[in-house]
Amino acid sequence: MKNSNAQKLSLGIFVILGTIAFIFAIYLIGQKEHLFKKTITINSFFQNINGLQKGNNVRYAGINVGVVNNIEMINDTVIRVVMNIEEKITPFIKKNAVATIGTDGLVGNMLINIVPGKGIAPLIEDADHIESYSKINTEDLLNTISVGSENAALLTADLLNITNTLTQGKGTLGRLLNDSIMANELQQTISSLKAVSENASYSMEEIRTLISTIKTEKKTVLGTLLNDTITGKKLKSIVGNLETSSQAIEKTALQIDSLVAKTQASNGALNYILNDTTLVKKLNSTMLNINQGTEKFNQNMEALKHNFLTRGYFRKLERKKKKEKNKKN
Repeated sequence: MKNSNAQKLSLGIFVILGTIAFIFAIYLIGQKEHLFKKTITINSFFQNINGLQKGNNVRYAGINVGVVNNIEMINDTVIRVVMNIEEKITPFIKKNAVATIGTDGLVGNMLINIVPGKGIAPLIEDADHIESYSKINTEDLLNTISVGSENAALLTADLLNITNTLTQGKGTLGRLLNDSIMANELQQTISSLKAVSENASYSMEEIRTLISTIKTEKKTVLGTLLNDTITGKKLKSIVGNLETSSQAIEKTALQIDSLVAKTQASNGALNYILNDTTLVKKLNSTMLNINQGTEKFNQNMEALKHNFLTRGYFRKLERKKKKEKNKKN
């Protein structure tokens, strides 16, 4: 009888302790899953969740405010994450907030951090969607570092080869580094180029000054031609007239050539006068005789003026000419 009562007491204590442990476990799970708190549901879309699992924490400004309720694959590039957020936190979270995936410490569990957005925006509501930002995961970062290390190794090897080549005096640059004579010649060449550049700069300055003088001083011929629009118009008119005259002269020359050709080809008097030397001599002789006869006629007329028979007549003519001249004046 005593053993039966002890067994019943032990069984009762075990049942009570088990019940207490079960209730405590349910309480802990409920606290973690926010089963006993009022919550709302918000969604966010990611391309890569980096190992995030259902039940992981959701933090806002470093405070745990909810858990990941569900993870759903929408397509090959989009994953929807459903989060349960405590309702008492909703007055502090706005619709322009951004969700990012991070870790709890360096090697802790994955979680979602909600970062406040900038500017003014309305508060989130149940079933709202917020923007997401996917960070570079550790694997991608390690792959990038690995590729960078390989490239750095190749670059170091190439630099070592180039350094050895330069040290041995191979190639143009190696010869320049090791050949002092070529280095001196190169220095002289650079000095010559520098002198030429200085002379060119000086010449350009003189040309600039000359052009400025021509533009500002209108008294010179070139300055007048460049600055005086009236003179420019006159020169343009003169050039046009010269062109017109040149065309007229060319046309006249063609006419003269045609006339000469016709004269040489015809048997007229002009061709006969131009080509018959005997006729030319006769004409010269005739003109000489005419000149001599004219001179003798003048001498005879002068003698008549002094003859007493005709002197009065000539004097009368002279007086008449004087009177007519006086009347005109």
